Amino acid sequence: MLLGEQEQFLSYNGEVLIFQLSKPKHVEGAGDKTMNLCVRRMAFNRDTKLFVQKSSGAFSMRASHLKIEIICCSCTTDSRTGIVLPCILMKKKKRNNVVKYLLLLLHSSNQFEQSFHFKLDYELKEDIRLFTGPSVLWRHANKLFYISCDTCTVLSAPVQLSSLVWTGEIEDEGTVVLGVRTACLPEGEDEEEFSTSDRAIWGSEFFGYAIETQKMLTGTCFMPHAYSRVVSSVYICKNEILKKQLRISLVAITHKNQLIWFQDGLPKDVCELPYEKPCSVKTTVTRSNDLLFIVSFASGNICVVQRRDSLQVASKWQKVKSVLVDDFIGSGSEQLLLLFQDDSNTDVLSTFKITDLGEVNYASGINYKHDVPAAEGLQENGLLTVQALETRLQAGCTSVRELQQHLGLKKRVILESCKALIDLVEERTHILPTAKEEGLVSLWDDVENPPHSLSKETSLASKVPEHFIEKLWQRVVGDSLVAGVKLTESFYLSLSDVSLSLVMDQDFSSISPIIECRNKIIKLNKAFSALAVSSCQIEPPPKKMKLDLHSKNDLKKEFPERCSRVQPGGAKTVIAVASLSPLLAFHRVCCIVLLHAKKQKHRNDCLQESKKITVLCGKILLSLEDISNGKYSVKMLRDNSYCTGSMEDILAVLAVSVRFSFQIASSDCTLTPVNLWLLREMECTPFKECHDYIFCHKAGDVYGTVFNWTLKNPFEGVLTLFCRNLTVLFQCLHSLTRVLPPSCDVKLLRSGSKGVLTEQLALALEKEMLTLRSSFFSKESKAENSLTWGNEPGKKISDAPVASLLDSVEGVQQFRKKLQNEREESVLSMNQTMNGALYQKIALKIAEAQLSSDMIVWRLS
Repeated sequence: MLLGEQEQFLSYNGEVLIFQLSKPKHVEGAGDKTMNLCVRRMAFNRDTKLFVQKSSGAFSMRASHLKIEIICCSCTTDSRTGIVLPCILMKKKKRNNVVKYLLLLLHSSNQFEQSFHFKLDYELKEDIRLFTGPSVLWRHANKLFYISCDTCTVLSAPVQLSSLVWTGEIEDEGTVVLGVRTACLPEGEDEEEFSTSDRAIWGSEFFGYAIETQKMLTGTCFMPHAYSRVVSSVYICKNEILKKQLRISLVAITHKNQLIWFQDGLPKDVCELPYEKPCSVKTTVTRSNDLLFIVSFASGNICVVQRRDSLQVASKWQKVKSVLVDDFIGSGSEQLLLLFQDDSNTDVLSTFKITDLGEVNYASGINYKHDVPAAEGLQENGLLTVQALETRLQAGCTSVRELQQHLGLKKRVILESCKALIDLVEERTHILPTAKEEGLVSLWDDVENPPHSLSKETSLASKVPEHFIEKLWQRVVGDSLVAGVKLTESFYLSLSDVSLSLVMDQDFSSISPIIECRNKIIKLNKAFSALAVSSCQIEPPPKKMKLDLHSKNDLKKEFPERCSRVQPGGAKTVIAVASLSPLLAFHRVCCIVLLHAKKQKHRNDCLQESKKITVLCGKILLSLEDISNGKYSVKMLRDNSYCTGSMEDILAVLAVSVRFSFQIASSDCTLTPVNLWLLREMECTPFKECHDYIFCHKAGDVYGTVFNWTLKNPFEGVLTLFCRNLTVLFQCLHSLTRVLPPSCDVKLLRSGSKGVLTEQLALALEKEMLTLRSSFFSKESKAENSLTWGNEPGKKISDAPVASLLDSVEGVQQFRKKLQNEREESVLSMNQTMNGALYQKIALKIAEAQLSSDMIVWRLS
């Protein structure tokens, strides 16, 4: 900034307008002084990569006994023509404390037009806005004032407000002001209902006011009232009327140095800002359709937040004089122009940077003249180069993982060879590892292990490698002991047949050593879904190395899934829940944890043959002293806005809880109260391990309840509760119905999602069909073996032609006998029989398959 001058920057049609207020100068032959408001139009030259002046203009004002200042400038719509023009608000302060304000319009000919002027007995200092008309709006003494070119009179809006966060156009409402005011009880609202609302709790609320229609808008369609104390500025990205309801998407910056994305009145994402005291936010859309949020700070710093999958700080700069958004290079998309502070240079555009955080990147101080082709090529191909490098990096990482897998394979081969050599020297029989242990699967539908005796099979089942068990843990939740076993990824078992047994290690002659417990199987993926996983049939893929890559995409390519509930890369945890009170009678108990499962093998008819195995997982110790000290207790503590429970703590709580799912739907209002009820009334915080599930910290019986609230759309959602008993469930539902609108419909859902149940039904029907087919073929084969044909053994009927048989009496008799035998065989084949044991076995298999299908159909209905 030049000494004694004021400067304001404004972008307009790809140009930079520089408004400067010159020093007062004496006019020859007159005693008064004049002051000029000068404007320079600067355009970016893509050849020299510098800003050059296209044109200029000036507006003269008498400055006798006046202090003239530029208040603000903006681009607004001229209501007379509908053209967007630069608009400048000027201030003239007289000695008698009367302040005169002028609103000027700048036309394309660089001619200034005075739109209107007004006088006040105070200075404008708080929340000044220029909008369509042109019009001026400001806040003074917690009141809202505005003036336009149509009225030329200062008007006061009938609202009280403590701050003004946004002014702009909204569909069907015109110019709307979004402000914050002290919470008050509206007419017609119940006082008891108001006292429990978040407005009364926080003491302030958002409100919208339409200036043209003088209509009040509900503040909750913008943001929850709880944010009214922290939000300092707002930018509305999109607004529309859908089904007679106002739908708004916006971003807000807060005093807590956060940028928050709101959609339909609910927070969707948040980003921590790198600097303190953010003061304004605006947006731009780049050539690659990336939405960028530009946040300015009081310290002169700038940061850009990018919204793709989530809000993230993409770039930041310091010592920025001004930031403008426009198409400065004429590419058809917007860029950012950063003007940096440079006291050593008098030219205001000497230090700048033009960027869209992608292909466009121009900066001052770079000599483009000597290497223009190289610079332009770098600009055009920079993004493609980065993408190619990223692809090469990913390919390199994949190659490194494959090399690590093959090195591990070579190491196993060497170790196995050493074992074989040792067995050979010691004259022992060397037993080769199974294909499954080596990460191999069968290319043919052969049986991996031939049939053995029962004792031999039992001995093989007991020799399951211990590395299949990744972790053994225990927790105490209320009156329950929870023991969990986490299986490794390589342990491919039928999950429907996996269970745990707890056996006391001590010798108690008076009681059984086996502890009664119930089992649950919980599979955790990145989305944290707690599912009771059932078995499914998987076809054997061709024999190949089973590379244990960390990439989920690679894993899916190697092993296509037929059942979504069993994922090869998913960690599976088997949990046993036992009553704690009987165990505490012994003061100190040592329990052995056994895992029972079925090992699956494929047959030609796609049915699976099972072999039971038992794995010793380890031991758990339990004493009254440890329980009193809280050694195995679940620790769910608040850490800022999260619940710091470990993964084992979360699994333990889910294991002892009963799951209920409810579908909540409303035809005439959104389900915003449900989210507010969870956060405020139930005092819930999300788990740090998984934000989708939240833990209830409210004192009383409901403490420890886990919720999951999933919105299908603003009018329908599914609320899942994990609670200890039905009493807690009824308390939660009673509290929820108090905040839900009367038009809401709450329906209890059967367990399991529709998509998963449908897939299970398809598998169950397939199993039922295969059972029927295999049973029929078994019956056919046994019946055929039991038939007794009329032909005697060793006696062969001549295959001579029929005519030759009929030439003699013996031939006719032989033909009659043959015909009679064929009739008897036909009757026997139509009336096949089987023994009762075989029929009972077949009927039981068919009934079990049909019962499984009927159960899934019932859950789907």
